[in-house]
Amino acid sequence: MNGDEQLLNRRVYGADHDDPYPGPLPERTYAELVGRPLDGLLLDIHGWRAEEVDDGVALVTELSRWPGGRALYDPRLGEPRTSGPGVSCRFYYSGDTP
Repeated sequence: MNGDEQLLNRRVYGADHDDPYPGPLPERTYAELVGRPLDGLLLDIHGWRAEEVDDGVALVTELSRWPGGRALYDPRLGEPRTSGPGVSCRFYYSGDTP
């Protein structure tokens, strides 16, 4: 794991790099991002409906194939989810878009 990967691990997507506590909050619900370029980050999905989670996400990142583009992450069909706070599911990398 290189320095950039260590920096991203267990941080919440969108947290400022100088945030004194960039990690998850105990009362929030998260999806773990799996695969490059945002592998290890957590995405705050607190309050999302099941349909919104099923749709996946396109997240802006400078680490994608196109700097300033979006990394696409989707849940896997049939993978279990838990309800309540903590990490409830995983979103897997499926590609990049400008």
